Amino acid sequence: MSPLLRKSLKITACTLGALVGAVGVYLGSAYVLSRIPVAKQPTAEPATIPLFIYSNGVHTDLVLPVRTRFIDWSQQLPYGNTQAADTTYHYIGIGWGDKGFYLDTPTWAQLKASTAIKAGFWLSTSAMHTTFYREADLQLGPECVALHLTPTQYQQLIAYIQKSFRRDAAGQFTWLPGHSYAAHDAFYEANNRYSILNTCNTWTNNGLKMSGQKASLWTPFDTGILYQYR
Repeated sequence: MSPLLRKSLKITACTLGALVGAVGVYLGSAYVLSRIPVAKQPTAEPATIPLFIYSNGVHTDLVLPVRTRFIDWSQQLPYGNTQAADTTYHYIGIGWGDKGFYLDTPTWAQLKASTAIKAGFWLSTSAMHTTFYREADLQLGPECVALHLTPTQYQQLIAYIQKSFRRDAAGQFTWLPGHSYAAHDAFYEANNRYSILNTCNTWTNNGLKMSGQKASLWTPFDTGILYQYR
């Protein structure tokens, strides 16, 4: 074996070893930190406003009533921005994530390496995904958890969610027309950058913390959030 080939193989082996080690550290940290709970904040105020944590097996949304006395989400996220424009849906799921994943990767089979690299390392922009639901759609189970918030907690969550949307010059949420998965969802521009440290599930987990609910210390995966509610 020539010295050049031996050196090339050594560099390749070291690079692969470093990558495997980095992935191991990331997954190990995610597992450990997601199992460390952030306790629900005590309050004497009645918890009357429903909130659902809804997972599709990978990504989590926070599902809220469309209308309460604190906010009418349909004023900022109109039914008319969905294909169906069906006003009989009384809950709305809201999630944050990488724009490339959301818009260009409807299925895992269509995932491009460039999309994954950009998403993982702060190189792309983000988007909000909103989906209207009927109560019957929210079947409780391993991937759908029901909570209740106090008025104060809900207003804290509203502020957190609204801050995640990018606004246009008129102060309105910036809709992305022509993009949806089905008849009852829509996409909007978002603030902040997605990365392996700040994922769609990290956003959901932080929203739970902001509203005084039980959460993980940190998690990039839906399993970390759902673990706290087993």
